[in-house]
Amino acid sequence: MFLVGLDTTIVNVGLPAIGRGLDVGTRGLEWIVDAYTLVLAGLLISSGALADRFGRRRVFQSGLAVFGAASLVCALAPSAGVLVAARAAQGVGASMLSPVALAIVVNVMPDPKERAQAIGIWASVFGLSMAAGPVTGGALLAGLDWRALFWINAPVIAAALLLSAVFVPESRGQRTRRLDLPGQLLLTVALAAAVGILIEGPRIGWTSPAALAGYAGAAAATAAFVWAESRHREPLMDLRLFRRPVFSGAVLGAVAVFVALNMTLLLNTLYLQHTRGWSPLAAGVATLPLALGATVCAPWSGRMVGRTGPRLPLLLAGGFITAGAACLVRLTPHTNVLLLLAAYMLIGIGVGFANAPITNTAVNGLPPERASVAGAITSTARQIGAALGIAVAGGLVTGAGPARLALASRPGWILVAACGLLLLAVAQVSRPKQAAASRA
Repeated sequence: MFLVGLDTTIVNVGLPAIGRGLDVGTRGLEWIVDAYTLVLAGLLISSGALADRFGRRRVFQSGLAVFGAASLVCALAPSAGVLVAARAAQGVGASMLSPVALAIVVNVMPDPKERAQAIGIWASVFGLSMAAGPVTGGALLAGLDWRALFWINAPVIAAALLLSAVFVPESRGQRTRRLDLPGQLLLTVALAAAVGILIEGPRIGWTSPAALAGYAGAAAATAAFVWAESRHREPLMDLRLFRRPVFSGAVLGAVAVFVALNMTLLLNTLYLQHTRGWSPLAAGVATLPLALGATVCAPWSGRMVGRTGPRLPLLLAGGFITAGAACLVRLTPHTNVLLLLAAYMLIGIGVGFANAPITNTAVNGLPPERASVAGAITSTARQIGAALGIAVAGGLVTGAGPARLALASRPGWILVAACGLLLLAVAQVSRPKQAAASRA
């Protein structure tokens, strides 16, 4: 989890340097980020099925090896096209890490309270990676070029391979599922078409023939995916799970949290480095309040879920994210730095409180034999949210000069606030049945 999170945040702070080094504009930078998240989102569920069939530790270690090799290609990339392709390969490796790690945690910790606390600690590692990524990336860029952002993965991968070999037990699913290749293909096409339109829309025009073809392609792929999954004996994504309001709410909440987080990270990077003229290191240090809030509150949230259920931490998550974004809806090139840091901390606290109840709600809202599928779907939802957040944020500020970037980003902060409000609604859906009955 640290490796996956580190590679997102460390690349985020280095995007302006990558753009200068490879002569890439904002749209190209969006693809460098979203090539990773799109492939990761599209393959998460299939990777979970492979892990159930061939062994979770084996697939986990294979993912580390693929991720490491792709990181090497990223570091040596001579052009933006090669970097985008290598980032997609990183997504292949990362898809074998996050959901498989969660399945390992669920497998070795059957006690619900202990598992909730473990999920909280697991989620807090993402906060640690957010703290380490921007600051480490800024420090590397201060003395080296952007390629060092990918070389840094090597020691993390080596440590993870060693520790997984020593401590992680091998396990398999009690009932292995067949791979749903048509569903996998249709899901990937639908996601790529939707995110591609969001990224390329400002360039080609939202009503151009190419854009209209993209809308039609995304809609057709989505409809075909729903049709195929409803008729497949062992579908990639069991759509019947979404009939449960608790599960649907958790998935929607996962999308909202990562839309908010990734919009915040990208808008922060572009605003501080382009508009305020800060160095990459200074911009990275500015994210420390966000990372600190997420790191401290994630394990706390896990303990709260174990004691009282998911509703209270979800309410806190929605409230803090909304409050943080509200501080920035009137952003200007001269906004007080203390207000910026306070807003980032509030959003980080909200993200920290959100992850454990969302994951726990999705897993515990279904029969135990479907826990790994639920975990994979929520992980997919997070990455879809990340891809959408990057695409929307980039679309808002594409073509905006340093002086106008703050104004152009204001709708983005309104959307981040809306994501917080959505979490408040998800909290209502996640109420325990007993509480809901007593209210009625």
